[in-house]
Amino acid sequence: MNNQWTIRTTLAWCRDYLERHGDENPKLSAEWLLSAATSLTRIELYMDFDRPLSMAERDTLRATLKRRGRGEPLQYIAGEAAFRHIVVHTAKGVLIPRPETEMLVQEVLDWTSGREGLDVLEVGTGTGCIACSLAKEAKAYVTATDISPEAIACATKNVSNLGFDELVTVIETDCCDGVEGPFDVLVSNPPYIPTAEIEELPREVADFEPRLALDGGEDGLVIFDRLVAEAPRLLRENGLFACELHETCLDEAASRLTEAGFVDVAVVDDLAGRHRIVRGILK
Repeated sequence: MNNQWTIRTTLAWCRDYLERHGDENPKLSAEWLLSAATSLTRIELYMDFDRPLSMAERDTLRATLKRRGRGEPLQYIAGEAAFRHIVVHTAKGVLIPRPETEMLVQEVLDWTSGREGLDVLEVGTGTGCIACSLAKEAKAYVTATDISPEAIACATKNVSNLGFDELVTVIETDCCDGVEGPFDVLVSNPPYIPTAEIEELPREVADFEPRLALDGGEDGLVIFDRLVAEAPRLLRENGLFACELHETCLDEAASRLTEAGFVDVAVVDDLAGRHRIVRGILK
């Protein structure tokens, strides 16, 4: 790279570097990393093309560019991720929030019909993005569980940072062991990738995100089955069960919910038309 580190030349070089290292969207990643290094928005980058980078900005960019070149997710590099109407802290060892999961929150909100103060159990909270979103948008009282100490630390930090200490309680436990109901809602984005498909995941998922939060067993429904079995003791009558799952598992999951006595069972597609969520009402 030449000695003139302007935003224009740096952006072009970073884009080419990331493309050579297999980044699926090198332009966006380059813009994002340069924005983080300079504290400029992506729009501001293009409004100040000839601005040179300081030595400190160059050093920051070099370090983050190498991490991204190795495939590390942007959300880990940034230490944060946007989710619905909040921004949550992220950390290695904790599943990164995804836009598709925002639909799971919306399913719960649609069911609540504007009611506030409901009791919600979220199993497998990860960063706490679902729990904190429901606290913010539905003023719900959420008990959020996870088996991972890293996830518990991350979720606890987000609950505190976002000011939801009075609404969200984070508990380290295996699934819902030791949790006492009743709750109005049981919601979960559990590990659901069928084991055989783990190795087919993109590099930045398979190599960097925790397998504990991804692997759903042979059929992708190991944790789902546990939740269905526990639901009668945890949910109030007419309570909502809502779960995000792998697209290949949803029809079978719906059948198992129906067999377990749930009514109004439905599979919900995401914006790309893929099966994404199964929900039902406990009678």
